[in-house]
Amino acid sequence: MGYAVSRIALETIEAEARLAAPREACGLLLGTGDMIEVAEVARNVAPDPLRHFEIDPAALFAALRAERAGGRRLIGYWHSHPSGDAEPSDTDRAMAAPDGKLWLILGGGRITGWRVEAAGFVAVALTVADEA
Repeated sequence: MGYAVSRIALETIEAEARLAAPREACGLLLGTGDMIEVAEVARNVAPDPLRHFEIDPAALFAALRAERAGGRRLIGYWHSHPSGDAEPSDTDRAMAAPDGKLWLILGGGRITGWRVEAAGFVAVALTVADEA
């Protein structure tokens, strides 16, 4: 299964990663069906944001409340690897819950998609959509 990602969501991720560097940037992916319409920026509350990310729980809870109220669905999460590549790191692998959510990782000038399943990270195809 692949996902379409709005161009504006990709631009948001790239811009926030540039601003946050050398810290890891992170946020939420919202949309409908298999279309990521919005990439929300969240505060990275990890104790060491130079090497790890942790999405601010308040942003996550707000997105889940909005979804239950009929808003956009929480499709997944995004984060940057400022000094790494766009592959899941050992820390990502250790911390990820096998919830089937999509992960977008920005690193080395690329954005890749991953879904976390019981067996670990599985690559997911991404296509760019011009409209949100």
